[in-house]
Amino acid sequence: MSYIPHTDAERQQMLATIGVTTIEDLFEAVPASHRFPALDLPAPLSEMDVAAELQALAEANEHAGDFAIFRGAGAYHHFIPSAVNHILLRGEFYTAYTPYQPEVSQGTLQAIFEYQSMISVLTGMEAANASHYDGATSLAEAVTVALEATRRKRNKIILSPAINPQYRAVVRTYHQGQNLKFVGDDGSADIADLVALLDDNTAMLAVAYPNFFGQIDDLKGLAEKVHAAGALLVMVVNPIALALFKSPGELGADIAVGEGQPLGIPMSFGGPYLGFFGVKTDYVRRIAGRIVGETVDQDGRRAYVMTLRPREQDIRREKATSNICTNQGLMALSACVYLSLMGRCGLKTVAELSYHKAHYAAQQINSVPGFQVDMSKPFFHEFVVKCPKPVQAINDALIERGIIGGYDLGQDYPHLKDHTLIAVTELNRKDEIGALVDALKEVVS
Repeated sequence: MSYIPHTDAERQQMLATIGVTTIEDLFEAVPASHRFPALDLPAPLSEMDVAAELQALAEANEHAGDFAIFRGAGAYHHFIPSAVNHILLRGEFYTAYTPYQPEVSQGTLQAIFEYQSMISVLTGMEAANASHYDGATSLAEAVTVALEATRRKRNKIILSPAINPQYRAVVRTYHQGQNLKFVGDDGSADIADLVALLDDNTAMLAVAYPNFFGQIDDLKGLAEKVHAAGALLVMVVNPIALALFKSPGELGADIAVGEGQPLGIPMSFGGPYLGFFGVKTDYVRRIAGRIVGETVDQDGRRAYVMTLRPREQDIRREKATSNICTNQGLMALSACVYLSLMGRCGLKTVAELSYHKAHYAAQQINSVPGFQVDMSKPFFHEFVVKCPKPVQAINDALIERGIIGGYDLGQDYPHLKDHTLIAVTELNRKDEIGALVDALKEVVS
């Protein structure tokens, strides 16, 4: 049965307003032969039968827990404490809307404030917003800030080819039609080559840390060279790696962006995710997204409010530097809870475990005849492997053995045909790494 709320009189009134007499008249533009095609539908089922059938289909799905996962390339399989989800599902958080009214939104505002504070500490930046759709969107918004900071008098954006290819594609799409000149990502990923592209028309230079290949480039002195050219330095970072390595702030970055999914957010087939954005105070008024500040109320009690930007920033489109006005509040809360539960030591332990397990896996894979691990630079928890066969063929063989193999780099980097990107996190057990190595031996035997 179906419930239709409109009466016959109401439907006739609506049709008359449109200028037709019957509902069928609305479909006159559709060719008659396609208007009401015969549908080969099965017999109807009761709600109980439908639920049983859907449950059976769901149980036939293969779950991530059934596989050993060695694929990253931007989304990573990390342990998430159960408390994260339990806190997220509280009604006051799960159904919360953008907190325009601080007097009834103190809990949400405090959570955002704490999230911003922890992202600032993690990235070494002076301020952070909360937040963007994903890491790619954050990088695109960094371009906007760089253009505004250079008063729109510069239009050259240097992107390292070692930045996630999807991020670079989003940046170009985001800023199409603005006569910007994107350079750098069609050449060498060497930092010196990127620096050579700097000139007085450059608004920003962006690098990844670690880069898309999991490697740690030597970024010492880069900020000074970028600033000497009058441009901004943007770093695309892995938040887990920042628990182990120098922060973007320590390296002189003006903006730090990245994907917050590793911070307590499941991979979830691609989203929803979280784009974090840290920035120097000099540019804080130019960023999009929510910013929450701490103050005191009329009774002297600690209180939280949205600050620095009025609501009209997101409504008056012709005046706004960005029309992104979501704060991805639930995902930011997830990262906030995760960081609170893990703390400095816990996050560092996750980073160390991922680092050491990845290096153990790299050594083991490098010993397999036909496979060669790229050891040319230090790496975090991802590494590049040259394979004796096409990556797709190897991954097809691995999936049959309950292993999700690495990312095929050849689809984005033609010169890396037959190269795979392997990711290892704290969740990969020693026996899983052993199973991967054994499977690779079988593949080439």
